[in-house]
Amino acid sequence: MKSADYLKRAMSQAKVTRIWALIRKESYEVVRDPSSVAIGMVMPVMLVLLFGYGLSLDVKNVPVAVVLEDSSPAARELAASFQLSPYFDARLLTSMPQARQLMLERQVDGIVRIRSDFSRQVMLGSAEVQVLVRGTDANNARIIQGYAEGAAGQWAARRSAEGGAVAEGLVVVQNRLWFNDANDSHYFLVPGLIVLVMTLIGAFLTSMVMAREWERGTLEALFVTPVRADEILLGKTVPYFVLGMIGLLLCVLAAKFLFGVPLRGSIPVLTGVSMLYLLVALGIGLVVSSVSRSQFVASQIALVVSFLPAMMLSGFLFDLRSMPAPVRLISYIMPARYYVALLQTLFLAGNIWGLIVPNAMVLAGIAAALLLLSRAATRKRLT
Repeated sequence: MKSADYLKRAMSQAKVTRIWALIRKESYEVVRDPSSVAIGMVMPVMLVLLFGYGLSLDVKNVPVAVVLEDSSPAARELAASFQLSPYFDARLLTSMPQARQLMLERQVDGIVRIRSDFSRQVMLGSAEVQVLVRGTDANNARIIQGYAEGAAGQWAARRSAEGGAVAEGLVVVQNRLWFNDANDSHYFLVPGLIVLVMTLIGAFLTSMVMAREWERGTLEALFVTPVRADEILLGKTVPYFVLGMIGLLLCVLAAKFLFGVPLRGSIPVLTGVSMLYLLVALGIGLVVSSVSRSQFVASQIALVVSFLPAMMLSGFLFDLRSMPAPVRLISYIMPARYYVALLQTLFLAGNIWGLIVPNAMVLAGIAAALLLLSRAATRKRLT
């Protein structure tokens, strides 16, 4: 019995030694390879800065022409609401044809027309303001319309508070945005960016590294050693798992301190669900590497099956509910969809367990399936 126990301990120690040697070897490869360092550490910083500062779904400083056909104090006050708004770059005009010409020449994106009988309509309680918006970009046009209605609503609210003439039974609507009081698109863009970073490091890097090993013939050299399939996979994934967590840390710090995005959920929960998604991304990279032994082909496959779905079908940039039903059904098999939902919930809403637990369980199931599939594919390569 003692000899059997000693043999088991010796085999266990040998296995740990082999795994640690593979981890060290892969860590050296990561440090020495400029492309791995660039994708793992430089790329997250660049993406955060690019998406955080360069990409915004908010509309500000929209050039509009305010046609003031009425010179009454009420009309001038309404025009001032547009001039003082941070969302508009208002140009005061007195001629509607001139405003139309500016719209045709694309010097303005909208026209706010305050008619000549505006003051009389205000006294009667039925004042109207005409808003014309360039509709070439439908989403942008809807946003501008909403901002214009908001500026007119603020004017009506101020006038009502000051005891001015308002329509009988006028209701002043008080708008409040839950989870994003600042109405800032960075609040959901920056957390969603973590999905792209984790996908790049996990799926893209892992698939490229394994394919490079096939091209160099170093995996065949490992196959003739006592190293097992699961030990090879563990040695390959641990360094990139650590690299992915470093990328997560950089993104969270940038979201918090550069862009002021609140983190209302707990950091341990955020770390846990991020580890699950990183395992999913690593599993995708390992499966891709089992399909292709070429770095070029592996990079293209990883781009199609991981990075593009993470950007287009996860809810990171586009609302999934506005997509056609077949596309929405496809998005349900994309792991990034569930991770984006988790990130936006944890950052903006907090620990909402009714959303966290189901999405985390889906990620855990996908991660387990992909890792088992990659192990089976590697075992077939060894035999």
